[in-house]
Amino acid sequence: MKPLSDLVVLDFTHMLSGPYGTMLLADLGAQTIKIEPPGTGEGTRKLLATDPEHSRDGMGAYFLTLARNKRSVCIDMKSEEGRAVFYRLVERADVIVENFSPGVARRIGIDYKTVSAINPRIITCSISGFGNDGPGMNRPAFDMVAQGMGGGMSLTGEADGRPLRAGIPIGDLGGGLMGAIGILSAVHARSVTGKGQHVDISMLDAQISMLNYMATMYLLSGRSPGRAGNGHFVHVPYDTFRTASRDLIIAVITDNFWASLVELLGDPDLAQEKYAGQPGRLADRAFIDERLQQHFLTKPCEYWLEKLEARRIPCAPVNELSHALSDEQVRARNMVVSVGLPSGTVVDMPGNPVKMSDYASEEFTPPPRLGADTDDVLARLGGFSEADIARLRQQGIVA
Repeated sequence: MKPLSDLVVLDFTHMLSGPYGTMLLADLGAQTIKIEPPGTGEGTRKLLATDPEHSRDGMGAYFLTLARNKRSVCIDMKSEEGRAVFYRLVERADVIVENFSPGVARRIGIDYKTVSAINPRIITCSISGFGNDGPGMNRPAFDMVAQGMGGGMSLTGEADGRPLRAGIPIGDLGGGLMGAIGILSAVHARSVTGKGQHVDISMLDAQISMLNYMATMYLLSGRSPGRAGNGHFVHVPYDTFRTASRDLIIAVITDNFWASLVELLGDPDLAQEKYAGQPGRLADRAFIDERLQQHFLTKPCEYWLEKLEARRIPCAPVNELSHALSDEQVRARNMVVSVGLPSGTVVDMPGNPVKMSDYASEEFTPPPRLGADTDDVLARLGGFSEADIARLRQQGIVA
């Protein structure tokens, strides 16, 4: 048993934002059933699927990761009879998730108004670029659009360089994460009210929320913090520094950390009283960063990490993926997991970041073959007989 094992999720998501949100639910045990068009399946199945380096058994890295722990049912939602089959599933489901453009859910009959008439306890969640209302609701959006419009790109990059998107797709992932939070909030509310509701997630909203205190800084002062490379708008030193090997991160947030760093380096210029407090360090950031850079270049990163960690000064290496995914802390917390495919191939991928004291066991099932679970789900959840399923399959309603 996992914490969400009694939750039935009907998953219409595709690409990244929606599938990431439902992956989080599936990892926590939700019975997550992908509803896919017969023949083709949803679009994520095609991403990198023919790339020899980044695919296994005809599935690309996207689908291998995002579709784990899920099941697949093929229903022709364009047909009236196909929708009737789907509505049988709705009767016993808890959640419907989609990340179509606004209006598509209503057109294919999976919107909250339609499905709540069948099951008043149902929760629907839409994840879109700009939400279900407002003047920009119909604009198309993918990750970089959300990052750019959300203001985060204006804060990312070197001060004299161009705005940059984050290296990981936080526009998409932020929408999926907020979707999972919203769904679980609606599930809790239902336990009080007995009634479902619609959860409306905008990728742009998520990016604005993630600006957090930097947005408040602007709204207070009228001045944008701007780009500062890897530096910080408030704290000094807080940056990456080159060493004799790989780059090193120093994150001095408090004056006590600074005093420990000065003691380690033994540099009288850095030990000046004016640098003992944050205002003095911020005013002379360029000198401090340059002097620290001179020190750190003299030894490899591993030397500095040992010395800094001994004094409990916040620090880290700038890891390549090879380092990050082999880190002993990452491995100790099961954050790289091995998922076996039906062919016997084993694929390693990121684990589940939500660790719960009563649910220590973590198991991951492989991504489903297209339509692999149609018969079982229609019989178990929809109450269809073998003869019914055979007829629907023959008519091309299910596959």
